[in-house]
Amino acid sequence: MKKRFTLPIWLRNTFAFLSIIGPGIITASADNDAPGIATYSVAGSKYGYSFIWIILLITIGEVIIQEMAARMGAVTGKGTADLIRERFGVKTTAFAMLCLLIANLGTTVAEFAGVAAAGELFGINRLITVPLAGLLITLIVLRGNYKSVEKILLVLCLSSLSYVITVFVIKPEWGMVLQAAVKPQIQMNSDYMISVLAVIGTTITPWGIFYLQASVADKGVDLNKYGDTRTDVVFGSMWGNIISAFIIITTAATLFSNGIVVNSAEEAALALKPLAGEASSLLFAVGLLGASLLAVSVLPLSTTYAICEAFGFERGLNRNVKDAPIFYTIFGGIMLISMLLAMFPKMPLFQIMVLSQTVNAILLPVILILVLILANDKILMGSWANKKGTNYLAVCLTIIIFFATIILVVTQFLPA
Repeated sequence: MKKRFTLPIWLRNTFAFLSIIGPGIITASADNDAPGIATYSVAGSKYGYSFIWIILLITIGEVIIQEMAARMGAVTGKGTADLIRERFGVKTTAFAMLCLLIANLGTTVAEFAGVAAAGELFGINRLITVPLAGLLITLIVLRGNYKSVEKILLVLCLSSLSYVITVFVIKPEWGMVLQAAVKPQIQMNSDYMISVLAVIGTTITPWGIFYLQASVADKGVDLNKYGDTRTDVVFGSMWGNIISAFIIITTAATLFSNGIVVNSAEEAALALKPLAGEASSLLFAVGLLGASLLAVSVLPLSTTYAICEAFGFERGLNRNVKDAPIFYTIFGGIMLISMLLAMFPKMPLFQIMVLSQTVNAILLPVILILVLILANDKILMGSWANKKGTNYLAVCLTIIIFFATIILVVTQFLPA
């Protein structure tokens, strides 16, 4: 009798883990988008490793907030916007949706600009890469259901591995990295504080909350298996921020140590070539392209989900165009407008990105307060309502972000 072959336990555990990941890691990976990579690159080139400890703190905050959103999606089967409309009324919802639309449209333009910049690093004109990316993503969304789209987005998440490889190619001084992680270095000047706020703002976002909860609701997560979703969210938040840290490490080890400060992700990729070799530059560009494509897919979907939920339109990737015409029309409209704006050679993309981040900063504390109220509603959530420990941490985080928002918004109107 032949001996039956069985997979090693570690391999079976790996396959079991891979089977449960989805919305959590997609949302966290999409946070490392073109504006995000630009923010981390600027921080690393300007302040070296001193931002690593901030990433550790942000990871805790992101886990708390994203887990609340996922739990509400699993318990209620509804998205954030849907619950806000039911609990707080149409006026509050309309204000939140207007802010979200403005912020997400601006950020989606910035994502297409990231696609254009990455293409140009490979010698391909933006008039080719932007329409091609837009067409490809639109076809995927129109022709696929939730499961098929999720698989494609998970593949795009793998592009972030390029930053992991880049770090090991350049071989940073790990002792200095570890020291920066456990020994905070704070500079009390406005430029440093604005950079800190920008890093927080590009990691914890309103659209991330809306997208994650809508995805969990759309996926139809069984509450008996919610532990798998929680694992996905926690791992996703940790993984996304590990990648953020690796981007900072890459630029700190090469650019900061040579006194080179960059203002964008594409500048960082170009600056890496003479310092760390062409391979590092190409890997950085690959990460930028993959991250931009992922975010270009997720951001319009996040906006579309939220608006349709808020005003009671049929929505979801498991419905076809005939069943959810408004859902697909809004998605197509956002994609088309963003593509056209990104293709204009003289379009002020940096200003658009700053505007979108400012609106996001204004919206985030409002959304966090509403989410906290909903997550503590015993009638809505039952035994799944927030525990005291979660509330303490979430309230502290909301207060910090509220004051950070005030500082960030005020600095936008101060003279340079």
